[in-house]
Amino acid sequence: MTDNWYMLTLIGEDKPGIVAAVTKGLFDLGLNLGETSMLRLGGNFTIMMMVSGVLGEEALRGHLQPIVESQGMCLHVDPIRAHLHEHVLPNIQVTVTGADRAGIVAQVTAALAAAGFNILDLESDVAGTTHKPVYILQIAGISELPVERIEATLDPLRADGVDVNVTAIETYIG
Repeated sequence: MTDNWYMLTLIGEDKPGIVAAVTKGLFDLGLNLGETSMLRLGGNFTIMMMVSGVLGEEALRGHLQPIVESQGMCLHVDPIRAHLHEHVLPNIQVTVTGADRAGIVAQVTAALAAAGFNILDLESDVAGTTHKPVYILQIAGISELPVERIEATLDPLRADGVDVNVTAIETYIG
């Protein structure tokens, strides 16, 4: 029988033991993990993981729901194609800092998308103080354009007081 692949997304208030409970539940069901990303955002813990096994979607959801509820989490399940071992490495890093205001992410990502920049990883944080917050955005992605062209694409944001730094990522394999 062919394995089915699913993307599981879980979110809930952070506490010790979430990863242990969820992964034990998956193991007990005979499921295998593919790629995963797990992190704390604010006071919440977020899990995205690819899993494979012979269970159908409803059976998977039914078996996992009690485990997920015992951890105070919400579960979302999507059937997917795995695309394993197709790791794409970023060639450009964009770092944005500026006064925290609505629209920074939308403006930066729209400019990058217009330049054909494909975002592979995006992380953001707010530093500074309550009275003077500073937004920090780090984006890694792929572009066929050189760094200078990506820089030029983001120039209008600089006029609005946003600090943008674009650098090439050198990847050494071997």
